[in-house]
Amino acid sequence: MNNSAIGVFDSGMGGLTSVKELSRIMPNENIIYFGDTARIPYGTRSKETILKYAEQDIAFMKKHDVKMIIAACGTVSSVLGMNKNAAGDIPFTGVLLPTVQAACAKTKNGKIGVIGTAATIRSGSYGKAIRTIRSDISITGIACPMFVPLVENGFTGRDNPVAKLVAEQYLAPIKKEGVDTLILGCTHYPILQDVIADYMGKDVELISSGSEAAKYACAFLTGKDMLTERTEKGTVSFYSSDSVDMFRENAQAFLGGQLCGTVTKVETEELTSLA
Repeated sequence: MNNSAIGVFDSGMGGLTSVKELSRIMPNENIIYFGDTARIPYGTRSKETILKYAEQDIAFMKKHDVKMIIAACGTVSSVLGMNKNAAGDIPFTGVLLPTVQAACAKTKNGKIGVIGTAATIRSGSYGKAIRTIRSDISITGIACPMFVPLVENGFTGRDNPVAKLVAEQYLAPIKKEGVDTLILGCTHYPILQDVIADYMGKDVELISSGSEAAKYACAFLTGKDMLTERTEKGTVSFYSSDSVDMFRENAQAFLGGQLCGTVTKVETEELTSLA
């Protein structure tokens, strides 16, 4: 048993989709979440900058009493690949491996689509990871850079004309390829799930990278006998590198309800001093 918290970080708010799933499947666990909202988006940065930010985010997590760290960020996960040692002696996972495992298990026709940030698609990491599991898979990847600002600014409704138009523009090539499984390779994208699902159709399975990372963490901690022994509901502590008020306001969309937990401001200078 281990009563330390689970640490989760992302470039912004998207990683809260992991927090939501963690709280659902492991309600007694304490969670620490850091959203680097002052430096979002990571997906338009160079590989070197993304790696530097990831090192700083991991160092920030390690300042707290955590037993596992989840990089709930598709961009960071893609750049780090399937490196399980990114946090040193603390168990670590990104969203990459859990997501491709789920997608390979779900597909029936062997055609998988991947949508993500420009950096994620440019890295080709999802395709490489998928082919380590199934070499026969056909993969179509499309960068969807406008999805993150749509989510961050609340343009997410199923009937929102802007969201529908952008989704159609991005997803048309993937739909044309006849994929039956679509990886939402950025943790922001599940907030647009209704819009994406409406365009892709009911026969296409959507795989949420944030949710799959949470399920992976649960399986890992269970297998290592590292679950908490607490019987009361766990707490969630939030940290943001930008406006606390804005974080609170936007978090509700990702968590599906009111944010319950403290939100603390982290200065960017503190992050840059860590790694």
